[in-house]
Amino acid sequence: MTLDIRPARGGFLRPFGCGWFIREFLLGNGPEGSRAVDPQQGAPQADINFEYKEALARATARERTERIISRLVVGGKDVTEEQAEDIYERELKKLSRKFTHMRYHSFLMYFGVLKRLGWVEITNETEPSAIQENYPPAPERTYYRLTKKGIKAGDESWSNPLFTLYPEIGPNHMKPQV
Repeated sequence: MTLDIRPARGGFLRPFGCGWFIREFLLGNGPEGSRAVDPQQGAPQADINFEYKEALARATARERTERIISRLVVGGKDVTEEQAEDIYERELKKLSRKFTHMRYHSFLMYFGVLKRLGWVEITNETEPSAIQENYPPAPERTYYRLTKKGIKAGDESWSNPLFTLYPEIGPNHMKPQV
């Protein structure tokens, strides 16, 4: 029996969820090869989004590389570590970052849900934004960190923060199990 990895309706499966990544990133764990941040200092939304899309690109390239190498090995060819690394680098370069992440506006909306849940909070840390060079009144980059409530929230809640915020809509949007 084969399992189709594409859902019957909706988008494609991701190697990991956005909520999981944000939590792990702000905890300072450096998930999926992203940089580690100080959990007390946090990070700006733009940096979190960048690290998320790059981590998704690396994970997707790694999965594609594994499939290619698997086909080569099944075909009777030996694959060296250097060849495997070359295949990975090639696949990483081929990936469009638009394919591997949600758009920035969608990310901001998602992050807004985390704010309303009280799972993230603004820190006292700010820094000038790039746009301020040309437009000084533009806002500074604001840093966010996890709250105690966000740290205590379970995996199920983090897997779908929108359903956690609005539990009444969750069952209406779930596909019935057959």
